[in-house]
Amino acid sequence: MARTKLYLVRHGEQDQTSDHASAGGLSPLGREQADQLGRRLRTVPFSAIHHSPVTRAAQTADIVGGHLAQVPRHACDFVADRTPVPSISQRGRYPDRLLSWLDGVPTDERDEDAVALRAAVEHFGVTGEQDRNELLITHNFVIGWFVRHVLDAPEWRWMGLNQGNCAITVVQWDSDRPPTLVSFNDTGHL
Repeated sequence: MARTKLYLVRHGEQDQTSDHASAGGLSPLGREQADQLGRRLRTVPFSAIHHSPVTRAAQTADIVGGHLAQVPRHACDFVADRTPVPSISQRGRYPDRLLSWLDGVPTDERDEDAVALRAAVEHFGVTGEQDRNELLITHNFVIGWFVRHVLDAPEWRWMGLNQGNCAITVVQWDSDRPPTLVSFNDTGHL
């Protein structure tokens, strides 16, 4: 029975002076969080580190990667920062109270009907011939989408699943059972 474990991690705290710009790097606290995360994960036999192309995620991956020297890492569009929003035909699947907030999501962050996030789950949420552990350094809503998926929750339920900076969420796929949530928002190392 092959198993895939995905360690989903939100990037370290962003420098507050960057006003959440994608080019904004980590704050001093964010760098410390990433270092503590790397120390915590240094014994996990990862196959790869996949990180969002956004600067704060890339910097987090660089710091964590210093503790996982033999593990290859790369920028990955599957874990880029995005917000799932319903198309006009799917708005009825979301509670009315959430629609005005979703309408305000900037165009460059919108993932209509979660097409890209569904592709990410399809890409990473598979088993192979051997067990594998993958580290995904990404963003809050991406992690929320993966958790929503493994719990088979309603499409809008990624909202409210808040992940701390450099906290660890683990989801697992086995070849003979549905995916499972192993842990959520583990901050014991911080």
